[in-house]
Amino acid sequence: MESQSNKNFLTTLKKQGIVLAMILVYLVFFVISKQFRTFDNFILLFRQVATIAVMGAGMTYVIIGGNFDLSVGSLLSLCCVICIDLHDKIGPIPAMIVTIIVGMASGIVSGYLCGYLRLNSMIVTLGMMNVLQALAMMYTNGQFVQMADSNAWFTQIGKGSVGPVPISTIIMVIFIIIMGYYLNRSVYGHQVMSVGGNDEACRYSGINDKLVILKTFVLSGLSTAIGAILLCSRGASAQCTIGESYEFDVISGVILGGASLNGGSGSVYKTFVGVMILGILDNGFVIIGLPYYLQWVAQCIVILIAVYIDIMTKRKKGA
Repeated sequence: MESQSNKNFLTTLKKQGIVLAMILVYLVFFVISKQFRTFDNFILLFRQVATIAVMGAGMTYVIIGGNFDLSVGSLLSLCCVICIDLHDKIGPIPAMIVTIIVGMASGIVSGYLCGYLRLNSMIVTLGMMNVLQALAMMYTNGQFVQMADSNAWFTQIGKGSVGPVPISTIIMVIFIIIMGYYLNRSVYGHQVMSVGGNDEACRYSGINDKLVILKTFVLSGLSTAIGAILLCSRGASAQCTIGESYEFDVISGVILGGASLNGGSGSVYKTFVGVMILGILDNGFVIIGLPYYLQWVAQCIVILIAVYIDIMTKRKKGA
């Protein structure tokens, strides 16, 4: 009986280990820093992770489907400058609609090249990253873009709150719940898992794997556009390089959340936990005064450990 309970405990630990890791990291900074454990900093933490968490939800689909999207950082930059620039020209709601269309259109291009033409996603999205960054620079002519009225209602999306809860956090939670439910409960979600696990078997079973892959990139583009709205509304401004390195943070969050690098498994909810771990680390390191370059080193070490665990787990399963 005791051995059975120990076995159940270990099984639970494996399944919820990422959640326990998040709690542990949070408690470490909670103990060593008074500033970290203030309520204002707790709210700030959720504001900071909102964009990456939303983008991570879409990236989870791409990685589960057996691909990577390295273009999300550049797409974030393009979407931000378009949204801010069009805000004063055509109004906030049309500007947001155009931003979402741009994000999804980018996903269609990458998804078609990877899904229908069978090109390597790393190469395709690396090329798209450069193209989108160039478009962002051309659109702004390298200039800083900002809204005429920094107190317009659009800015409340990023800066406003409902009681103590930030509006951006509410949007983030709703979006993650929808994306997580869609992945776990819909036919398409199961198709994504299947295609990532064995796309050739899926083709023989009648699943249109090309369309499934294309849709994962469209969802990634949609997530990036929504993340851009959250990001640029907070500062009421944007520049053509605002999304630099975001692709690293987003993919890191997905990997920390336990999504397989080979595709076929993952969870939107655990991606959120992975993003929270990175957010807690960044926030805590800044508060305790750790130099910026050492923050990168620490984050890289965390990702390497996560990747190593992922590889070793897959080897044991194979054995």
